[in-house]
Amino acid sequence: MDDKKLIELALAARENAYVPYSKFKVGAVVLTKDGQIFKGCNIESASFTPTICAERTALSKAVSEGHRNIDTIVVVGSLDRISFPCGVCRQFIREFGRDIRIISATSTDNYKVFTIEDLLPNSFGPEDLEHDNI
Repeated sequence: MDDKKLIELALAARENAYVPYSKFKVGAVVLTKDGQIFKGCNIESASFTPTICAERTALSKAVSEGHRNIDTIVVVGSLDRISFPCGVCRQFIREFGRDIRIISATSTDNYKVFTIEDLLPNSFGPEDLEHDNI
């Protein structure tokens, strides 16, 4: 699927954000390698700790539906300045591969493309827990 179409879907997902405290809406889209699309938004909680980011919402939806081969994740936060996945989201995304593309955007005309390896170099992943390494 075209990057701009994925960004449009993330912008639409952003509108469903539940952000009564921060007022900072974020939308995300996960594209699996077999072409499935999962949307997510951030959902805040009054006690803050259980708050979940848009990226983890979308990725959790994909994984809970049996999709673990992730191709691309799009993140749209501020419409004025490009937003990137937080540290927790970067580690969560990394669980599913080093080559996952990350598109951080404000619009279909203003975006940057990275891999999760670019955003989280020298990361810890599932292969680090292989029994030969312990």
